Amino acid sequence: MAELDYKEKFLIEKLFDMPTGYVMDFSNNTFQSFIYDSIKVNIYDDKYFYASGSKANRLRAFFTEEPSYKVGQLLTALLDYWHTKAIANENGFDFERDKNIYTECLKIAKRLKEEKIVEEIEVIKEKENDKDFSLLAKSIRESIDKNEPEAALDRLHTYVMKYIRQLCENHTIEIKKDESLNAIFGKYVKFIVSHDKIESKMTERILKYSIHVIEAFNDIRNNKSFAHDNSILNYSESVLIFNNVTNSIKFIESVEKTLKQENKKEETESADWEDLPF
Repeated sequence: MAELDYKEKFLIEKLFDMPTGYVMDFSNNTFQSFIYDSIKVNIYDDKYFYASGSKANRLRAFFTEEPSYKVGQLLTALLDYWHTKAIANENGFDFERDKNIYTECLKIAKRLKEEKIVEEIEVIKEKENDKDFSLLAKSIRESIDKNEPEAALDRLHTYVMKYIRQLCENHTIEIKKDESLNAIFGKYVKFIVSHDKIESKMTERILKYSIHVIEAFNDIRNNKSFAHDNSILNYSESVLIFNNVTNSIKFIESVEKTLKQENKKEETESADWEDLPF
């Protein structure tokens, strides 16, 4: 559901002439076509039926049903349509009269599009000297920027596989080429637990339970993503998976940072000892 307060709803409805039940000068057909061309959504889907089912009510239902980013995308497209009509002095559109409302609505659209669907998406990073890994990370983030998490599930699985494999190699954890993601993740968890990098039993249990979550991710990748000819997973569950995976990566990064600091300290102390004059 998009976060719109009373003032914001009032301004949007005022600019688009929604109290009449219409949305600007759209007919049913042009309204449907415009929204589909803009964000690939059928506004006449049953999920957007509200009250009388008018164009204005369907747009209100869209604001209620869809996340902020998606609403921001559509609002931007509708504002561009309004602006085009207004500067052309089309009947009923008056730029000079409504430019202040238009400006405020642009701010609303910008704010909505800035709200993230995946809170820790920054952990999906490009990597120096690894073109394939960097292209993979860039592609995943582009899908999130487009509000299409379901389209990137297969690439997210590949990214996590490459990421965890690299960590295992860094710590000389023995893994086999054909091992599943949950198997290698399990070995990594066992490594950090055995090296006392986890302070609480609760965190240890969360990590061990995450092995089972990762195992389920294999099934999503094979049967609910574009890795094969599948019907892809729905939007909401895709967002949940992305947030779960990226939060896990963020925690692992904090563990890795501690390990690097400790290794650096050991190397420094070893060097100091060797420099002593006896």
